Amino acid sequence: MESPLQFFAGLEDPRVDRTKAHLLEDIVFISIASVLCGADTWNEMEYFGKCKFEWLKTFLKLPGGIPTHDTFNRFFSALDPEKFEHCFLQWTQSVGQLTEGEVIGIDGKAIRGSKDGKKNMVHLVSAWASANNLVLGQHKVEGKSNEITAIPQLLEVLVLKGCIVTIDAMGCQKEIASAIISKEADYILALKGNQGTLLQEVEESFRFIQATDVSVENDLGHGRIEKRTCSVIEDLSMIDQKDQWDSLRCLIKIESESCNKSSQQMEKETRYYISSLSPNASHLNSSIRAHWRIENSLHWVLDVAFKEDQSRKRAGHAAQNYSVLNRIALNLLKNEKTSKAGVKSKRLKAGWDTKYLSTLLKI
Repeated sequence: MESPLQFFAGLEDPRVDRTKAHLLEDIVFISIASVLCGADTWNEMEYFGKCKFEWLKTFLKLPGGIPTHDTFNRFFSALDPEKFEHCFLQWTQSVGQLTEGEVIGIDGKAIRGSKDGKKNMVHLVSAWASANNLVLGQHKVEGKSNEITAIPQLLEVLVLKGCIVTIDAMGCQKEIASAIISKEADYILALKGNQGTLLQEVEESFRFIQATDVSVENDLGHGRIEKRTCSVIEDLSMIDQKDQWDSLRCLIKIESESCNKSSQQMEKETRYYISSLSPNASHLNSSIRAHWRIENSLHWVLDVAFKEDQSRKRAGHAAQNYSVLNRIALNLLKNEKTSKAGVKSKRLKAGWDTKYLSTLLKI
């Protein structure tokens, strides 16, 4: 994976000239390196810099020494998050070799600690490439309900040709389906009751029309036994507005039965989807399952290994910009193959082993 550092060299510095005791490139480098090593706060960034000063000064200029925690805070609070995210996007597009049929999961996540009085918490919509283990990009929204407007804006800047975009029921919108098709990709959109009678029509289709194809998957991991039955219908005759959904080809029903091995408690759930893909039940079953990697491999890791939900960065654009730093670190850690440790352990190793840190940063 190519180093992200060169892609941030063109960032516009938000500081006025008379306050520039530290170079922008030094601040960005120390920030990324410290987050890789486990820093979750501005104070920890400063501590990292001071502890690694002898190593850092071998390739950084550091005219003002190591920036203080207040300097890091002021810099990232003032930095334009859209421009920072654009640099991040350029980097991910340079390193992410998306494969034909790769599942790109899109979902939102709130940074709960960023809420301050009347100020809403920062809410981000991210795109996760399941095969590449890569955050492709993110877009800020003001609240969960505004994901409908944020998702098309995120789709616009992504390269998705040949991929399968999966989104939960919030993104099941005609305009979003058309936006995905315009990017030469396919969609699988979850259904709930937010599309008038569409969910009812899909349920009735499975009640009265024989399935075109059926696939069954069994999962014996994570302390439970799960059976997932995917049924697909190609006949859209019972869908009144089928022509308004761009390239709609099939309806999908997922029936899951899971049993906890210890308690023996059985749970059943049925979910419905629409898709532009051909009615191959096995392929659709695995693609829908891959969508949940954005929860397990991105959102859960950010909260557990990076403590993102506990972050109380509230000044200016600090929370949004720090989220970019976290995602840069996550991409580097997920795609480093010499160590089989988890993300949290890799962060510890980077802090203890400068050679390993240099490997992660490609220096």
